[in-house]
Amino acid sequence: MKKQEVIVAVSRGHNASTTLMVDGEIIFYLEEERLSRRKYDGCPLLGILEASKYVDHIDHLIVCHTHRTGPLTDWTGVDLYKGWAMKLFGLKPDDESMQVHFVDTIHHEMHAACGFLNSGFEEAACVIADGAGSFLQTPYADGTSYEFETIFKGTWNDEGPQFETVWKHMGTRDSIGIIDVGTEGTEFHTEYPGITKAYEAVTEYCNFAAIDAGKMMGLSPYGRENENLPDFLNSNGWVSRELFLPNYPNGARINCNANPLLLKDIIERNEGGEEWFQKFWTQTQKDMAYKMQRTSEEYMSNLINKAVGLTGTENVVICGGYGLNCVANYKFWERFPQVKLHCEPVAHDGGISIGAAKLMHARINEQKKPYPVQTSIYYGLQYDPATYEPALEGLEVSETTPDDVAKLIREGSIVTIFQGRSEGGPRALGNRSILFDPTIQDGKDIVNSIKRREYFRPFACSIKEEKVHEWFDLQGRERSPHMMYAVKCLPGVAKKIPSVIHVDDTCRIQTLTRDDNPHYYDLIDAFEKLSGCPILFNTSFNLGGDPLVERIEDAVKTLKESKIEYMYLPELNKLVKSPNPEEE
Repeated sequence: MKKQEVIVAVSRGHNASTTLMVDGEIIFYLEEERLSRRKYDGCPLLGILEASKYVDHIDHLIVCHTHRTGPLTDWTGVDLYKGWAMKLFGLKPDDESMQVHFVDTIHHEMHAACGFLNSGFEEAACVIADGAGSFLQTPYADGTSYEFETIFKGTWNDEGPQFETVWKHMGTRDSIGIIDVGTEGTEFHTEYPGITKAYEAVTEYCNFAAIDAGKMMGLSPYGRENENLPDFLNSNGWVSRELFLPNYPNGARINCNANPLLLKDIIERNEGGEEWFQKFWTQTQKDMAYKMQRTSEEYMSNLINKAVGLTGTENVVICGGYGLNCVANYKFWERFPQVKLHCEPVAHDGGISIGAAKLMHARINEQKKPYPVQTSIYYGLQYDPATYEPALEGLEVSETTPDDVAKLIREGSIVTIFQGRSEGGPRALGNRSILFDPTIQDGKDIVNSIKRREYFRPFACSIKEEKVHEWFDLQGRERSPHMMYAVKCLPGVAKKIPSVIHVDDTCRIQTLTRDDNPHYYDLIDAFEKLSGCPILFNTSFNLGGDPLVERIEDAVKTLKESKIEYMYLPELNKLVKSPNPEEE
């Protein structure tokens, strides 16, 4: 019997993840936080442990991040992840059966690999934008330079997938101006932060953690044009260093105090004195969020134009952390109708492990043609529903049908759904979701309160794909299966489904066919028969600040710690009811 080819790739740092690939098939992709229950857990050791339960060896272990750090070793000096894998598989230090690869200087290329190899394209312009990619020593500054934005041309040829860098923006701590070290303006080293770093800085200014940029994206439609705010970009089109002070690698910081004519003075005039800092989400903060969202959309649109021009292809892949900006992604649909756009649903750093695993497989097997286009991202671990019973002990469990569950939702109950493998990336797609009736007027406030989220944050919805064009404007596209676009609703729709339409008349949607997810589709179908609405309010199955639930035990714990009463287990045709916690 032929020995299986086993590749394990891990991405360490925030959104740490593990991808297990066997003979070219992704067996699972999982973010570490789902197992450890620690939000943004950066140390993917439990993921490697899970891999050891599926396979008896590893041929290639790939360790990905933006830089190498000395302390991540054991007392013998062996790399932490290599040593852990060797221990799990009973390998001795001199055993060379497991090859270990450290990927720390081509972070953006791994983002490009994830997006391009999932896209199905034979060639594409890959536009990568994130907070900071690889930390590289260059002769253009005293310290380290950081990848901010990169354009690659991805192609397949007889040697497998190739990535040619056609444009790159590197940033430094030092005041170096703008140094063009490429040919015909293809590589720039500047003192100016990247657009994602600026986005993170405004996110912090709006009282969120830098990594919670999605919250600011939800806040931005509450803002408006504010002539008192200075330009975020300078005359050369780079992010303004006057506003955003480089403080890498810990992130850009807004310079509120260095110049009295800048933000501090503006805030005091707009908000009525020094008391501004005691408030959350003042109008100035909302206006800042609005301006940053619009500025970043324009900046990224210019990169897409540049990418198409430099590569000669209208297939475009968007990846890196900015790629999760579903508001901007829809604007790209509007602005570039001729472009075939793939916005990678696992665009953040977790997706690096997918890119690394696929790229390794393609190259060692001399694969010459694209992988099939990524259709499903239900990448989590395989569970046997027959093993759920111990976790449900003490709860009320009854037989149910999709019609019964749809009736509960129509009566105003919040119902969770737990089934199959968890979703890859940050979006809940009907396997780990909280569901509600989208037609309820104040539904957003009800669910935000129960989930313990900020009042302004919008919700997504899932819609039967064959009905989507009756409700939303997809700009000529047919599908949005992974919630990567905040699309405009058609006239009159906002009144019909007010719980899921944001203040700017958009909604992040998941289009669904029965082939995509039969149990979930049947539930939506049952709800439509009761309500005339082929849509369910869908948000991730977790409480504010918690990772998405992964195991049945996580789901039950969430029920017990919240006012959510119901969980639907469609694989078992069971409905679980949990009593509400005692009121304090």
